[in-house]
Amino acid sequence: MVMDKGLSIREAEDMVSISGDFVDFVKFGFGTSVITKSLKEKIAVYRQANIRPYLGGTLFEVFIIRGMYNEFRKLIDDLGLDLVEISDGTMPMAHSDKCKYINEMSKQVTVISEVGSKLADVEIPNDKWIAMMKAELDAGSWKVIAEARESGNIGIYKSDHSANTDLIDGITHNVKNDNVIWEAPIKSQQAWFIKLLGANVNLGNIAPTEVISLETLRLGLRGDTFFQFLPKK
Repeated sequence: MVMDKGLSIREAEDMVSISGDFVDFVKFGFGTSVITKSLKEKIAVYRQANIRPYLGGTLFEVFIIRGMYNEFRKLIDDLGLDLVEISDGTMPMAHSDKCKYINEMSKQVTVISEVGSKLADVEIPNDKWIAMMKAELDAGSWKVIAEARESGNIGIYKSDHSANTDLIDGITHNVKNDNVIWEAPIKSQQAWFIKLLGANVNLGNIAPTEVISLETLRLGLRGDTFFQFLPKK
């Protein structure tokens, strides 16, 4: 999953031409889509390349906190999107309400939900993280995103960008790996997850200019994973 924080149409076209084969999803980060010019044209660029674009979960929260849920659903329809992110990382929301939104939206589009807070002072116990992921998958989420922000120093990571191994270990032992997208904006985090979970691990919040670099990590064509995928002989 690549993070688009305001690419021009030409930049989107360039990214697709160079690395589109390695991209599954593009997230229009936070609320950037609201002020992005020619958004529908850029959506078309991604869809023509078989990449599924969607709006950042923070924008969902922007609508919800203003009591504009129906307007959000209409926006999704107007943009012709088939994928939506539901999160509660910025505003307080009862988890039962979040699961209700997931269930309702999953009848309209494919839902990806994000677990974790974007606020550094909000600590979620590991068992609660796992329980929320399971509940959201049961409610209708196709995949759950493990929060790290685009800075990679919160949620599943510590303030120094190193992995929160206790939390990640708990998730991997209780939630099917294919159902989780791990936000990993930094090379060291990408390499760490590839070594832990294999070359095909789902990674998100990848910068448009880092897609090719990430693919070399997956293939053992970079020093960080050079010895990871050598033939056994």
